Amino acid sequence: MAGKTVVRKRGEGQALWMLGGLYEVKATSDETGGGMSVMEFTIPVGMGPPPHTHDGAELIYILEGTARYRIGEETIDAGPGTLIHFSAGTLETFEPTSPLRVLTVYAPGGMDRFFVEAGEPARTREVPPASSTPPDVERIAAIGERYGLHIKAPTSV
Repeated sequence: MAGKTVVRKRGEGQALWMLGGLYEVKATSDETGGGMSVMEFTIPVGMGPPPHTHDGAELIYILEGTARYRIGEETIDAGPGTLIHFSAGTLETFEPTSPLRVLTVYAPGGMDRFFVEAGEPARTREVPPASSTPPDVERIAAIGERYGLHIKAPTSV
């Protein structure tokens, strides 16, 4: 399937709430002919994902804010303008150390489908109100497995 030209401005694209953050779909796998999924994440301090790997590659570019990334056994403090490429199978996690906004590209595509299934439609295009209940990591992990996302046992960042 061939991809098509996709143009989305800031504030456009499907908006989802998940793990305390706002996840925006900028280009879907279907739109790119399966080549990639492009997402923009806005995540508050302390609300990063559990350690995980992907079957495909992931590239992140920090637009605003700072985060501490754990990549395998290495820890990296990253800020605006930092680009990180993760090869398929790289164990990674991160924790925002200030409010964080990142652009993320997954190749091949398909991760957008994970976020659509695991998240919930955002009622506003803002970070959701703090939840009084912990996330259902088992549910998220089961959905992730269908899309090549493998959640590992939590470790400290």
